[in-house]
Amino acid sequence: MSGNDPDLQASDDALAKIAKGIDKAHAELKDLSTGQSAVTGRGFSKLSLTGVQLGHQGLAEQLQTFCERWGWGVRDLMQKANAFTAALGLSAGAFGEQERYVKDTFKIVMNAGNGNPHLSEDEVKGKSWDELERQSPFDGADWSPESFSQAQGEVEQTWRDTAYDVRDGALGTFRLAQEPNQGDR
Repeated sequence: MSGNDPDLQASDDALAKIAKGIDKAHAELKDLSTGQSAVTGRGFSKLSLTGVQLGHQGLAEQLQTFCERWGWGVRDLMQKANAFTAALGLSAGAFGEQERYVKDTFKIVMNAGNGNPHLSEDEVKGKSWDELERQSPFDGADWSPESFSQAQGEVEQTWRDTAYDVRDGALGTFRLAQEPNQGDR
């Protein structure tokens, strides 16, 4: 953080700790809710219980009121934290979540164009930009004669299975059409 006021100076280490703390709070909120709800501090209504579950309707109403108020307080804190991280350009909270989503989407698109088609999205997200740039769809391909022989055997088997399915399917349909119904006998 830069500026002329020394009281507003913060080291990179301190800013990293702030971002880490906000991300940890965000991660804890994901246990109560999902995605955008966690980023905004919502999801506390799921903590309330019915009168039957608690054994007393009045207690259930008080717990619901507490959860609503607590939710509003957490929501306010998360909004302040998100605004703080956005103002400082820290990758944390809602700003960090959006940044990671965009980055991961671009990685998946890049992999679709020049990468390994067998990788899962999580594996692609875990790769660095350099790894994604250097890869090609032919990385790790097995060009050995044994591989080609095995592939040829699999192709032949697929054609045999297809011919069987077509023949059996057509004959099976024909046989069913020729057989009289049980009620006709």
